[in-house]
Amino acid sequence: MSAPAPSRHRLLPVAAAALLAFAVLVGLGLWQLQRLAWKETLIAQVEARIHEAPVPLPPEADWGKIDFANDEYRRVTVQGRFLNALEVQVYALVDQAPDGSGGPGYWVVTPLSLPDGAVVLVNRGFVPLAQKAPATRAEGQVEGPVTVTGLLRLPEEAGPFTPANDAARDSWYVRDPEAIASAKGLVRVAPFLIDADATANPGGLPRGGLTRIVFPNRHLEYALTWFGLAASLLGVFIAYVWSRRRV
Repeated sequence: MSAPAPSRHRLLPVAAAALLAFAVLVGLGLWQLQRLAWKETLIAQVEARIHEAPVPLPPEADWGKIDFANDEYRRVTVQGRFLNALEVQVYALVDQAPDGSGGPGYWVVTPLSLPDGAVVLVNRGFVPLAQKAPATRAEGQVEGPVTVTGLLRLPEEAGPFTPANDAARDSWYVRDPEAIASAKGLVRVAPFLIDADATANPGGLPRGGLTRIVFPNRHLEYALTWFGLAASLLGVFIAYVWSRRRV
C-alpha cells in the first residue's frame, strides 16, 4: 500500500515560501544580466570616448549639467595659468611600470585659473614619495599661460578603507574638488577635475597620462550565482516534497 501524499495544509506554507524565495533569486539574476548589459555599454562608450579628439572644456554655465554617463573620461582641452602655490598632493598607489616607476606616491593636483576667473583643478600626474615637496621638482612648477589636455573626471569616491581627507593638515587621500577648493579659499571652482595626459612636464615630473580606466565587471558571475541558488532551492524543495511522500 503506497504512502499518503503530504498534507496540503502542511505543504502550502513551505511551497509559498519556496516560490517567493525562488522568484527573488531569479529576479536578482535577471537584474545582474541587466547590469551586465549596462556595464558593457558603458565600457564601450568610454573606450570610444578616450580616443576621440579633445574638445574645449564646457563653459562654466554648463558645469552643473556634467554627469558620469555623458562626460566621465571625455577628452578636453583648456588654457589657463597654474596656481602653483595652492597645489595639493593626494596620496596614490600607482601600478609599477617596467622602468621601476610607480608604487606609492602622490597625485599633484593644481588649480588652473581660466582667463575668465573660473578655476578647474588639474591632476597634473604622479610623483614618488620623495618628490612630494614642490621644491624637489621646481622645473615642473610651470609659470605663465599653459594648455592642458586630459580626461574629465568627476569627484573621486572614497573606498571603505580610504583615510578621510584632513584639510587642516593638508593631507589628502581623495580627489574632492569641493573640499580642496574650500581648504584653499578658491571660488568658482569646477565640480570636476582634469587628469592631464602624458605630455611631458619640464624636469619629467609630475608624470601625467596614468589614469587607470578599469571598470569591475563581475555581473555575469553574480547572475550565475543567483540562478544557481534558485536552481538549488528548487532541487531542495523537490527533495522535501519527495521525502514527505515517503513518510
